[in-house]
Amino acid sequence: MAAKATGVSGLAERYAAALFELADERRMLDPVAADLRALQAMIGESADLVRLLRSPILSRAAQEKAIAALAERAGLSPLVRDFLRVAARNRRLFAVPAMIEAYLAKLAERRGEVTAEVTAAQPLSPTQLERLGEELRRALGRRVAVAVRVDRGLLGGLIVKVGSRMVDGSLRSKLARLQLAMKGPG
Repeated sequence: MAAKATGVSGLAERYAAALFELADERRMLDPVAADLRALQAMIGESADLVRLLRSPILSRAAQEKAIAALAERAGLSPLVRDFLRVAARNRRLFAVPAMIEAYLAKLAERRGEVTAEVTAAQPLSPTQLERLGEELRRALGRRVAVAVRVDRGLLGGLIVKVGSRMVDGSLRSKLARLQLAMKGPG
């Protein structure tokens, strides 16, 4: 299993590096990052999109046509649309989520930022995102790029992960701790 994970991450790194280089040449690092974040949010919210990305049954042409239509409808830039078509043509759509992460990590590294992976029970408003980013910047003492993922199973609150540090302030985890405390020492 570790070999497979390494293979996917190596693959994702190569694709992300190629996209990063093209975006940098065209001075489109930020617009591409915005498109990739939008795509990441779509993947997080759509089981159908996840199935499209992972399906070994769909033909290469069907995947390419479907991802091109989605990218067009979502208003993604021509560079990101072409990138997704290449990934589909090469049967690499399954690695798109890892490619997005790798691209955003490269961008954060270039800027001297640290990335905070935030899991929320519901989508955050722009104001909440700005406030969270500011609080994290203050706490960490450096620029922070916030990557948000929605997990409705949290019920409420947030889980924030920066590097190897994690703070779980989700309602689900608080309820689990309360339940454990009520059981007592046994």
